[in-house]
Amino acid sequence: MSESSSETTPPELYNTLNEEVSRVLVGNEDVVERLLFALLTGGHILLEGVPGIAKTVTAESFARTSGLSFNRIQMTPDVLPADITGTTIYRDATGEFETQRGPIFANIVVADEINRTTPKTQSALLEAMEEGQVTIENETLTLPKPFLVIATQNPLEMEGVYDLPEAQRDRFQFKLRLGYPDQDDERQILDRFDVEPDLGPSSIQQVVDDDDIAAAQAAVSEVFVAQTVKDYILNIVTATRESSQTEIGASPRAALDLLHASKARAAIAGREYVVPDDVKGLAVDVLAHRIVLSTDAELSDMTGVDAVETVLETVETPSGNVAESPPEDPPETGSDIWS
Repeated sequence: MSESSSETTPPELYNTLNEEVSRVLVGNEDVVERLLFALLTGGHILLEGVPGIAKTVTAESFARTSGLSFNRIQMTPDVLPADITGTTIYRDATGEFETQRGPIFANIVVADEINRTTPKTQSALLEAMEEGQVTIENETLTLPKPFLVIATQNPLEMEGVYDLPEAQRDRFQFKLRLGYPDQDDERQILDRFDVEPDLGPSSIQQVVDDDDIAAAQAAVSEVFVAQTVKDYILNIVTATRESSQTEIGASPRAALDLLHASKARAAIAGREYVVPDDVKGLAVDVLAHRIVLSTDAELSDMTGVDAVETVLETVETPSGNVAESPPEDPPETGSDIWS
């Protein structure tokens, strides 16, 4: 690791990335922050919003600042699973089949308008997002590390879109809902692109390297989480399952994603321990898209966001010291099958 990389802390990493991305984007700091959380914890992100609000530009700009390999897949109804993962091609010259790798083989993969393709094609991402590998003609191939899927989708109210299956939604650590910029931000956009009409992701420079990212990942993994905070996460997740507003609550994978994201948030804030506000500040983005509402809740025009916010109001927030030192010999844990 280079000397400069060893000195890069998680807060510095975020500030460096955000400063460069902000050359093109205006008012998307929360999105950049959560993209970094996902990158540092092995998560994936679903971005939802109407066309024209820079969902794809955000993803590509983030990839360019980090210097990671990047592929974009335009999802349409005629895209097949093999168009994503790859296939085998027969070569006359050798008389053998050769594996042709698909665009999934990159550090950051943007599945643009994921809900315009069929559930069968969407399922091609499941193994990649869960296990960091794909299987092509009975051959299992490992994907690059780190590996981050950023999927964009249009709201379900628009024509020609499919709802993502529950299993697909549960693979996303975050779902972020992007709206229109406020007038001040949009004025900045008009002024900036009036002066530089060609400004875009290609204008973004790489500002960090693999060592910076690896150091930040290590720092996040070392963040301490007190048992009271872990219990708080479990109480929130359990409440989503027991709520009269839900048919299906958050999964164990969701609980782990909330734990990991809270550690990343603490590290980016410069802390070595998680506080309840880290959990509360991320709960909606981590949990709301995984919940299946009850019939009564749907008839009342409730959303998953409403259900999670209700849970946060009812679950008691822990108090007391959450920065105590962890035990010298923590108990061994099994493999993290939901990460």
